[in-house]
Amino acid sequence: MFLYVLLPAEEDKEAKQGGVQNEPLVPVHRPENVRRWIRIAIHAFFVLSGQSVATLLGTLYFKKGGNSKWMATLVQLAGFPVLFPYYCIPKSKKTKTVKIQTTKTPLFLVLSSVYVFLGLFIAVYCYLYSVGLMYLPVSTFSLICASQLAFNAFFSFFLNSQKFTPFIINSLMLLTISSALLVFQKQDDSANPTGVSKGKYAIGFICTVAASAGYGLLLSLLQLAFKKVVMSETFTAVMDMVIYPCLVASCVVFVGLFASNEWKTIPREMEEYELGKVSYVMTLVWIAIAWQVFNIGALGLIFEASSLFSNAISVVGLPIVPILAVVFFHDKMDGLKVISLVLAIWGFLSYVYQHYLDECQSKTDDRRTNVVSSASSTGNQ
Repeated sequence: MFLYVLLPAEEDKEAKQGGVQNEPLVPVHRPENVRRWIRIAIHAFFVLSGQSVATLLGTLYFKKGGNSKWMATLVQLAGFPVLFPYYCIPKSKKTKTVKIQTTKTPLFLVLSSVYVFLGLFIAVYCYLYSVGLMYLPVSTFSLICASQLAFNAFFSFFLNSQKFTPFIINSLMLLTISSALLVFQKQDDSANPTGVSKGKYAIGFICTVAASAGYGLLLSLLQLAFKKVVMSETFTAVMDMVIYPCLVASCVVFVGLFASNEWKTIPREMEEYELGKVSYVMTLVWIAIAWQVFNIGALGLIFEASSLFSNAISVVGLPIVPILAVVFFHDKMDGLKVISLVLAIWGFLSYVYQHYLDECQSKTDDRRTNVVSSASSTGNQ
């Protein structure tokens, strides 16, 4: 990656007087930026692939005979043990810290409380997602989930001091309208291949919107937790923030599975699964793995950019899931869904463009600060 910088005439003059030769519009190689964008690209791939695979397999589970909402919720969380080998990866000698510098280690009780609270929160919104996925066509479900970006921006404004610009406001409005359009979708047999009643469709819609709001709030809370409690963005901190809340959430959902007596239906559900017992087990296993891939990518993007950017990347999956749903599950893409999809993509691109402008401005400001500092140091010698 190359950074092109054009300094104002006065700063250029000051730099030259201080003995520093400034060369406007000269590409400056920034290896650290290249590495950072490679990491962002990898995390984005994890988010998109994990989200798409998990959503499609979750739909497959319900379509082929699965009926347990608690089981569908459990597999979103219980895959965290597959991440244990990541602790064996050699740690970098450099520790990335947040802007507030501190040497204090968070108290065990405080950190444990954060993990427990986030785990309980995750269990609730994952259950709501399962209900929505059970009662809605996967294309409708995915488009409604676009509203999580708007919710995340709203909560980030209060919790993370997120600044709003015309492009971000435009993005939020478009994504909100995109989801709201689906409320007016006509519910008949052709538009609703899941065959659920209007009442269950309404429940699924409300649960999906509530889950999207919960996920948007969760990302803002994660960003706040790293800034105020963890105060470290090391690889180990990332893994801890994935594994421990998932452990708590899995325990909560496991209790819910037994308390609801749904565990008694699992053997019969496995027997009657249209694709067979082995496919039943493998479907659940790969759902669990895919969600953990998504979690790693989402947290990685929070570190490299922000919770809002992480959420925006997950919204990129909007064109992916509905299109794949049409191919594999024969969902109908009517005119209203197409309009909703276009608005969602437009809203995402609007946000990405604002992030690009912020990156350019940040690099330019850093370059100016470095040049002026160098000129000042040289002049004082």
